[in-house]
Amino acid sequence: MAKFMIAPSILSADFSRLAEEIAAITEAGADWVHVDVMDGHFVPNLTIGAPVVKSLKPVSKLPLDCHLMIEEPEKYIEDFAKAGASTITIHVEATRDAAAVLKKIRSLGSKPGLTLKPATPASAIFPYLPLVDLVLVMTVNPGFSGQSFMAEQATKIAEIRAELKRIEHTALIEVDGGITPETARQVQDADVLVAGNAVFKAGVDYREAIRRLKDAKTESLT
Repeated sequence: MAKFMIAPSILSADFSRLAEEIAAITEAGADWVHVDVMDGHFVPNLTIGAPVVKSLKPVSKLPLDCHLMIEEPEKYIEDFAKAGASTITIHVEATRDAAAVLKKIRSLGSKPGLTLKPATPASAIFPYLPLVDLVLVMTVNPGFSGQSFMAEQATKIAEIRAELKRIEHTALIEVDGGITPETARQVQDADVLVAGNAVFKAGVDYREAIRRLKDAKTESLT
C-alpha cells in the first residue's frame, strides 16, 4: 500500500456528467472516490443517496468511500452496502449505539469507518477504534464544500494515531476539509486525503491536481 492515498470528493464534481468525472479522476491517478452523503437534518445540506452510489459502481474500479452525514445511519447502511460502498463511515454523534452500527457495516461486507465533528473531542471515538478500518478527521464543519481548513483540528490526527498505536490497531486515518497542496503539508500522519475543490476546481487537469497533492504530501514526509 502507498504511504498515502488521494480520494477526490465528488461533492465538487459536475453532477450533470458524474460518470465522466469519475472516469476522469480514475484515469488521473485517484486512489478512492469519496462520496459525501447528507440528509438535510444531521447537516443542513442534502445530497445523494444509495441509488446514486449504485449507479457509480460500474463506472470505476476504485473503492467508493461513503461518508454518511445522516441521522440514525443504522436505518440506511444496508442500502449503501448493497449499492457497493467499499467503506461506510458514520458520525459518532449521529447514533446512540455506534458499536452496533459499525459491527453491522462489517457484517454487510463493507469496511466500517468512524468520524466526528470538529467540536467533538478525539477521545469520544476511542472506545470504538477496535471496530473500525478507517477514522475520518474533519478539518471543516461537515455539510458544505469549499470551507477553509481548520488547522487546529490537525492535532486530532496525532491523538488518534497515538491511540491506534497504543491498542496496536492498523486502521487508516483519513482527513477531509479544505485540503489543498498547502494544507496537505499540515497533515503528515494522515493516510488518506479527501480533496474536492483542489481536484475538480483547481483550474488544471485532474492528473496535475492530484500530482500536486501527492507531491505536497510527499514533501511533508521528508
